[in-house]
Amino acid sequence: MSSYWNQFAQKLDPYVPGEQPKDKKYVKLNTNENPYPPSPKVLTAIKEAVNDRLRLYPDPNCDLLRQKIADHFELDADQVFVGNGSDEVLAFSFMTFFEAEKPVAFADITYSFYKVYANLCSLNPKIIPLNADFTVPTDAFCTANGGVVLPNPNAPTGRGLSIEAVKQILDANQEQVVIIDEAYIDFGGTSVVPLINDYPNLLVVRTLSKYSSLAGIRVGFALGQSDLMNGLNTVKNSFNSYTIDRLALAAACAAIEDDAYYRDQAQKIIATREKTAKRLEALGFSVIPSQSNFIFASHSEVNADIIFHALRDKGVLVRYFNQPRIDNFMRITMGTDEEMDKLVKALNEILDK
Repeated sequence: MSSYWNQFAQKLDPYVPGEQPKDKKYVKLNTNENPYPPSPKVLTAIKEAVNDRLRLYPDPNCDLLRQKIADHFELDADQVFVGNGSDEVLAFSFMTFFEAEKPVAFADITYSFYKVYANLCSLNPKIIPLNADFTVPTDAFCTANGGVVLPNPNAPTGRGLSIEAVKQILDANQEQVVIIDEAYIDFGGTSVVPLINDYPNLLVVRTLSKYSSLAGIRVGFALGQSDLMNGLNTVKNSFNSYTIDRLALAAACAAIEDDAYYRDQAQKIIATREKTAKRLEALGFSVIPSQSNFIFASHSEVNADIIFHALRDKGVLVRYFNQPRIDNFMRITMGTDEEMDKLVKALNEILDK
């Protein structure tokens, strides 16, 4: 740590992303990327966007993309905000809607970037423990707070929330913004986007990284009533007006237009998830019911840390969190069926089944 860092930077505890290996080729099941390629229409759109117009700044308002997203979700364009990945959208949201004097509520086991954002924005987090089975204790999010952030489905557990539970939380927090992070919603969850016009305090955050196979492009968006979008734009334009480049805009527009392609891919991933869960259970794992593109699993006899390192030695990467309550679980992203066969083969060897 340099002596030139200010005190604020010295106190930060940054997010640690999943490993992106460079030393050899792995079966990569550690970062919840889509195992299937983007739509061919997306690749064509990117190629067509590689032209002399790259010398010009992109549209700072992302008008065409916002309209396509709005049409897809049956909303108005002024109910859409676009950012450089959903992580940036979440960061802007924390800056825009939460106050240092009022605690923002999120779960103890959840996307770990929420705690990072809270620290970055000098917020006071209100950490609410999940139930023993990793379900969300809805009533606990209905008490006094300065806002709520919940992923649906949750990460890293994969458990989903019902619309009724989200409504209960929204009704109890009418003076605060409730952020529902739907990064994994298209793999079996129930979206709360239809509630937007009824709840001015609802902000839904989505990403093209998972469902749309565009983790390498970095496009995310928020959906909500127009005054929430105006707030996000005020913060964004005080930070960086040009967050989305021309190639990303072209790719995102094409992805939104080709939803049928992605629905087919999502069904493949769901089928792989259900099959893999059964195979792991046959090997002695307990698997948390998942509505995401990953599963959260714990073995009855062998600690997750041991299995994690043994899998890596065999060329298979999964995610391990050395944290209270989940230090005997692994999060396993769904790959292709062939990749999952390699995972199960490696597990059989490790467990000597």
